Amino acid sequence: MKYFVARGEHRRLDPTTRGQLRGSFMECSDGVTHYELAGPDNGELVLLSPGTTIPLFYWDGLAEELHQRGYRTLVYSGYGRGYSDRVRAVYDESLFVRQLSDLTTRLGLHGPWHVIGASLGALVAMAFTARHIEQTMTLTLVGPAGLDTQRPTGAGLLRHARLGALLGRNLGSRLLENHLSHNVRDPEQSAALSAMVRACYEFEGSIYALFATIADYPLTSRQPLYAQAGQSPVPSLLLWGDEDQVTPITRLDEARELLTPAEWHVIRKCGHMAPYERPTDVAVRFDAFAQQVGRRVQR
Repeated sequence: MKYFVARGEHRRLDPTTRGQLRGSFMECSDGVTHYELAGPDNGELVLLSPGTTIPLFYWDGLAEELHQRGYRTLVYSGYGRGYSDRVRAVYDESLFVRQLSDLTTRLGLHGPWHVIGASLGALVAMAFTARHIEQTMTLTLVGPAGLDTQRPTGAGLLRHARLGALLGRNLGSRLLENHLSHNVRDPEQSAALSAMVRACYEFEGSIYALFATIADYPLTSRQPLYAQAGQSPVPSLLLWGDEDQVTPITRLDEARELLTPAEWHVIRKCGHMAPYERPTDVAVRFDAFAQQVGRRVQR
């Protein structure tokens, strides 16, 4: 897709701007990545892989819960999200897996680690884990994407350079708002999340990156990726909100059959953003699972 600047994108990411923003920054092979590495220095490391629109701040509640339980966390914003570069590239799986691999390597993190992925981030997490099996202790997927068999309506139009740019410039903000409105069950949490995301979408190239991801990333018919993860020696945990309107819980049985998770749980009264909406519940489930896996390994 041809690069464009959409309406409302009145800020630019550069070293001066980033000096005033929260978080740390690392130059990776495709661009600058926005990240935070926090928690007990000697804690087991948890890598948190984000979804389609969200910045790293999305993980704040869960990261704090994990820190209290002794874990160290690495959170980051995918390219085009948060304060990471809006790279002019093909926004496919290779780009996002390479970003996380680059980040861990350049930070001197070599495992072992746990990997948690939400929504699109679950696809990145599965693909990343397949390349780092020996370094990965557990894989957790939350409301994972990729099981639909039909591409989103109009996604094909975004592959057209001029038409995609025209749609993005004029309709991008409206489509983003519509997507955000379905993510979270509680209205107050939904409003807070939307404000968090919108603040990051004031930077040039944000809607371009979102539309390029929809056009370039294989978001449908990813059953083979789930099956590959299911055959991996890395034990997996599957979590799903019972009122998820983005990756509906009607896909749970198919996900379980393909992934063959060691454990799975439904989080009640929860929408698509379980790590954001119910961080304590997610942390409790993850911690119990990780400790059980650790006890099995030690035997």
